[in-house]
Amino acid sequence: MQGILRRSIIVAAIVALTVLLSGCGYNAIQQKDEAVKAGWSEVLNQYQRRADLVPNLVNTVKGYAAHESQVLTDVTEARARVGQVQVNADDPASLQQFQAAQGELSSALSRLLVVSENYPTLKADQSFRDLQAQLEGTENRITVARGRYIATVQDYNTFIRSFPQLITAKIFGHREKPNFSVENEAQIQRAPSVDFGPPSPAAPSAPQPPPPPAPGG
Repeated sequence: MQGILRRSIIVAAIVALTVLLSGCGYNAIQQKDEAVKAGWSEVLNQYQRRADLVPNLVNTVKGYAAHESQVLTDVTEARARVGQVQVNADDPASLQQFQAAQGELSSALSRLLVVSENYPTLKADQSFRDLQAQLEGTENRITVARGRYIATVQDYNTFIRSFPQLITAKIFGHREKPNFSVENEAQIQRAPSVDFGPPSPAAPSAPQPPPPPAPGG
């Protein structure tokens, strides 16, 4: 009899704990955390897709513009630095380093494409055109993946900071996650230049022609 009573108490306690955790957002926190992980995997996948395009793109450009060595070197080195970053998306400093490395590669690729405009034969090469189209498509996918990840992280952070989920988050060690910063943040934060100086003096008006003489004058 005591054994049955003990088991009943244990089952009731488990049920009560499950209801309590569900009401405090435990399950929702797990779901949102998994959504963040999935979003991050997609971001990495798209960035890796871009990195995989770089060697073929560099070799194709080199075949037509070998003397553009500085631009080609910049792209190659930027790709290498991207591959050296061991990113931890839960560490703000690591995420910032990852974003900086990816930004350097973006800038180097932009310069490479600008240089290619000076070589009509290169622009007409089918391989180059295919690679360029793949790169443009990948850049678009990176933008979409980053946007979704930013929104997912914002949703997660907002949720665990809200009551009563914040209690559950603290108990189980769930912390706010770092997020991508705006790449042109410096430009956005710079106040626009406004000139409140005195207005320029108005230009003198052109002299009016004399009125025509009156009839019979």
